[in-house]
Amino acid sequence: MKERLYQIVFETETKAGRRFDVLLLWAIILSVLAVMLESVVEIHLQYGYYLTLAEWFFTILFTIEYFLRIYIARNRTGYMFSFFGIIDFLAVIPTYLSLLLFGYHYLMVIRILRLLRVFRVLKLVRFLGEAEVLKAAMKSSRHKIFIFLGFVLSLVTILGTIMYIIEGPENGFANIPISIYWAIVTLTTVGYGDIAPATNLGRFLSSFIMILGYAIIAVPTGIVTAEITQANKQRKYQTCDSCFLENHDQDAKFCKRCGSQLPELTVE
Repeated sequence: MKERLYQIVFETETKAGRRFDVLLLWAIILSVLAVMLESVVEIHLQYGYYLTLAEWFFTILFTIEYFLRIYIARNRTGYMFSFFGIIDFLAVIPTYLSLLLFGYHYLMVIRILRLLRVFRVLKLVRFLGEAEVLKAAMKSSRHKIFIFLGFVLSLVTILGTIMYIIEGPENGFANIPISIYWAIVTLTTVGYGDIAPATNLGRFLSSFIMILGYAIIAVPTGIVTAEITQANKQRKYQTCDSCFLENHDQDAKFCKRCGSQLPELTVE
């Protein structure tokens, strides 16, 4: 029975396991929706009692599921401290904290992270592989990004200081930190409008910063894109020579469809 439950809860190869995960995903969506609706004052006043019942129903349901996973897991400690194990724990603890601390039950929206299990349900191995490419690209470009951010911080500090000298406190630029804040908002083309230059020289400088912002925004995009291209060139895959099934794990020795021995890894 324990092995049967393991196949249903942790695997998606069987119909029962697939149905379990699909039902779980729907329960997660409904529970997050209930929390969101409860935060709306009008809905809370009219349906607060029912939403609270729904909240506790899903919490108890997920609590049972969490302890069931611990009970049937082959490596209990490994599951509890795995990514999904921690997410499963965080999905149930806010409701119990709300008994002691007001407002903590709204943290139940963290349950939305459990929807990441959809990758298992739909077996989107190809997308997981692309995620690895993106991860490798971000890791490779981190030093360039940090240098770029350092340059941007230096630039907004200089521009903010210049604008403070030009406009001064009488035009809303009360101090250099506020002027730097204005420079960041202008350079990123956000433009809140809470502070605006009043002099012609200040307007000229702000126009220059706005145009400069478009060029600066493109820099990190180009850096990451170049690294993604490089990561794709170095990406490895395994294809079975007998049945031509792709997307095997890189450490796999035999085909998961026909059982034939896999060839050596090749570079894409």
